[in-house]
Formats: sequence, structure tokens, C-alpha cells
Amino acid sequence: MIAVRTFPHALNRVLRQVVGPLLGASVVAYFAYYTVQGDRGLMALNHLQGEVVKAEAVLAEVKAEREEVQRRVQLLRPDNLDPDMLEERARILLNQTHPDDLVILLPGRPAPLPPQVTPGNRP
Repeated sequence: MIAVRTFPHALNRVLRQVVGPLLGASVVAYFAYYTVQGDRGLMALNHLQGEVVKAEAVLAEVKAEREEVQRRVQLLRPDNLDPDMLEERARILLNQTHPDDLVILLPGRPAPLPPQVTPGNRP
């Protein structure tokens, strides 16, 4: 009978020695997994950093385009009027060309209307 009483006692001792570390290892594994794969884990952080880089590239492109437009607008202001810019804008708006102008059609853009004949550029 002594053997019967020691068996459950030994089983309890072994279970206590195994279950505690097993439970601790499970908790550590859970947090480690979600540290890497979770919604706010390292993989999500890497993905968001990639999106930030793309957004910064788009921002730099838009800023450069805006600065170019602001520079062109500055050249058309009354206090700082550039005659060449004024002539260019007038020709674009009136759809007219000078006899010495060379017109180059770029691919991907709609073809402009044919130039109107004015007294200064009759053939």
C-alpha cells in the first residue's frame, strides 16, 4: 500500500514541475508570435515604414511641381512680368504660333488644334 500512496504523490510532483514551465513557455510564445505577426508587430511596422517612404516620395514630387507652378505664376505677376512668359501664355491661350516656331507633338498628349492664321504668320 505504500507504493499506491507514493504514485499519486509522485505524479502530482511531476505535473507541478512540468505544467508551470509549460504554461510559462506558452505565454512567452504567445507574446513572441504577436510581437512579430500581430497588428502592431514588427511585420506591420515594416509595412508602414514602406508606405511612409512611398508617401514621402509622392510628397517630394508634388512639392516640386507646386514650386514650378509658383515660379511660373510669379513670372506673370504685374510687378514682375516676364515678356517671354507672357508671350508663351498668350500663344497657348490663343492657339497661335509664330512662323519661326517649331511644334513638337509629345506622345500621350492630345494633339492641339491647328494654329490660326494671323496677319503676322500668313504663308
